[in-house]
Amino acid sequence: MSVFLVKAAQLLLSLSILVVLHELGHFIPAKAFKTRVEKFYLFFDVKFSLFKKKIGETVYGIGWLPLGGYVKIAGMIDESMDTEQMAQPPQPWEFRSKPTWQRLIIMLGGVIMNFILAFFLFIMLLFTWGTNYSNTDDIKYGYGVSKTLENYGFQQGDKIVSVNGEPFEELTVDINKILMFRTVENVRVEHDNGVVEDIALPEDIGTQLFEAGDIPGLSPRYPFKLDSVVDTAPAGKAGLRAGDKIVAVNDKPIAFYSDLTYEIKNLEANSFDVAYERDNELKHTTITLGEDRVMGIVTSPSDLDYITFNQRDYNFSESITGGLSHGYWEVKDYLGQFQYIFTKKGATQIGGFAAIGNMFPAQWNWEAFWYLTAFLSIMLGVLNLLPIPALDGGHVMFLLYEMVSGRKPGDKFMEYAQMIGFFILIALVLFANGNDIFKAIFN
Repeated sequence: MSVFLVKAAQLLLSLSILVVLHELGHFIPAKAFKTRVEKFYLFFDVKFSLFKKKIGETVYGIGWLPLGGYVKIAGMIDESMDTEQMAQPPQPWEFRSKPTWQRLIIMLGGVIMNFILAFFLFIMLLFTWGTNYSNTDDIKYGYGVSKTLENYGFQQGDKIVSVNGEPFEELTVDINKILMFRTVENVRVEHDNGVVEDIALPEDIGTQLFEAGDIPGLSPRYPFKLDSVVDTAPAGKAGLRAGDKIVAVNDKPIAFYSDLTYEIKNLEANSFDVAYERDNELKHTTITLGEDRVMGIVTSPSDLDYITFNQRDYNFSESITGGLSHGYWEVKDYLGQFQYIFTKKGATQIGGFAAIGNMFPAQWNWEAFWYLTAFLSIMLGVLNLLPIPALDGGHVMFLLYEMVSGRKPGDKFMEYAQMIGFFILIALVLFANGNDIFKAIFN
């Protein structure tokens, strides 16, 4: 099976699970409060359904457009825009006839289900597979350091001893995630010469790394080899071939892949001299990069032991504590991303279905599948809480207004708000997937 089909199948299964459970989160409290649910759909049934069956008062079905799903609750202004029903006198089984607190629980049910699923999956992931961790010395060649972090005292080849006093081996997440999304006051490092130093970092270090394009700020160093070179790319045009070993850029020694990326990132001009070895002979060439500064090479580590991972297992009680903690930090880290998304640079990095699909591995891996499903469940839950009409958060916003003011927004206002929210969502979907298409064409 091709890589595309494997990734697509994982994405489709994951989204199907998330959509069904999210809608079930609305369905269960609606039925508990004796509210009629007219439809329960996986995917959208624009014009026709792939499958549908009426059981009791509810039509269950599968649509053909895999952009989400929905439950159609009687007496509610939603994406169905059933204004005809709303023109009739309210009935006791309708959403609009229920007390405000019941309507609020119904609208929050989908998001609550998303978070329950995510935390449950993190608990089961720890219980089933445990976690991998590395000690300070397990990063064999230390870290390659970005220019931004060099400015604060980091040096090439540093090893991380602790972060905010927490030993490195206790960090179960990527150090870059911590730098980008959390408050880091102090990092203790061991320099290449054996000297241990405490480095203080400012509160906005994540923003500095993001604006400078220094992501990741730290990356494990490894010696590398050229596996392939794109003939039509700058490296190929300059004569580099698979098997060549790059040893210097502008007379600066290159021993690790991070050395190469550092020099390319910090070039003063797009043209530079490359010294490389081929058949034990030292050669030189000049490479001229485009504005994207992409060389057109594929590399791989020539030492596969450059990083070592250790296994940590959890009993069931430990997995509950660890899973809840992990879920908390995943939510907090995801919320931390919004400070970068709502910038000009961050907007260009928003991705659609292709970007999400590429997160899944090229070969089916259940551990990775369930981890990504948990992460996507958090993402779906957080995004659905945004106060945009047509999202759960928009409905919640109007319900909270009603609870505080004692006044219910009019049906016409809700119809117009729903339409505006729908167009906002369509614009965001088109923008995100447009970014995917642009990157596929020009990158």
